[in-house]
Amino acid sequence: MRTIILAGGLGTRLSEETGTRPKPMVTIGGKPMLWHIMSIYAAHGHRDFVLALGYRAEIVKEYLLNLRYFDSDFTVSTSSHDVTLIGDRRTNDWNVTAANTGGETQTGGRILRAAATFDDDVFMVTYGDGVANVDIGALVEFHRAHGRLATVTAVHPPARFGRLELDGDSVVRFGEKPQAEGGWINGGFFVLNRSALDYIDGDESVWERGPLERLAADGELHAFFHSGFWQPMDTLRERMILEDLWRTGAAPWKVW
Repeated sequence: MRTIILAGGLGTRLSEETGTRPKPMVTIGGKPMLWHIMSIYAAHGHRDFVLALGYRAEIVKEYLLNLRYFDSDFTVSTSSHDVTLIGDRRTNDWNVTAANTGGETQTGGRILRAAATFDDDVFMVTYGDGVANVDIGALVEFHRAHGRLATVTAVHPPARFGRLELDGDSVVRFGEKPQAEGGWINGGFFVLNRSALDYIDGDESVWERGPLERLAADGELHAFFHSGFWQPMDTLRERMILEDLWRTGAAPWKVW
């Protein structure tokens, strides 16, 4: 099944990293977030992607065109420009469409433009700035079983702040707020029937507002509950959380 990855936003809350590159190209363990996301889907057998590009689209396109060389050592002749790979270490087999969906296009508009590059009746959509150990196979089965137009993966928000338990002004307990206490939120990892695109008005349509709100009001949006790991990369602090997990070999999203 094909997957649209929203990879065109400005990423202003991670401005320390996104001044010169789009957020999906910010690295975790030396690999772009985009690579991590595609690896998650590929581990479940879904290797066809459409990247909805916008801000600094050329950075993503350059990466895709040179992915083989990024993954391998090579020798280059500066006179003939011949390149010889040394131990070609490619570990992926992906088909990726790089679709420039506009610099100012909103998330709904990006989905609409990206979906115009194929004619599949059912496809997936996710954000380009977060990872999870979602069971993609179970997600797709759930979508097909309920028969509605759209499925959103519901997740618990990660703890962002330390919780204080107080007795007057005395702190009697300090700890991170458990995920389960945060309720359920939109975690991305959508599955859509093509008719769901009818809820998107155009480039100015914000997917999380009008389209999803109307799908819900019409009874066409169901939630797939994921209680496992989910972590966005909205801030530098969150990038460091992901970096530390990868560095220590404790990255729950590494299912490949």
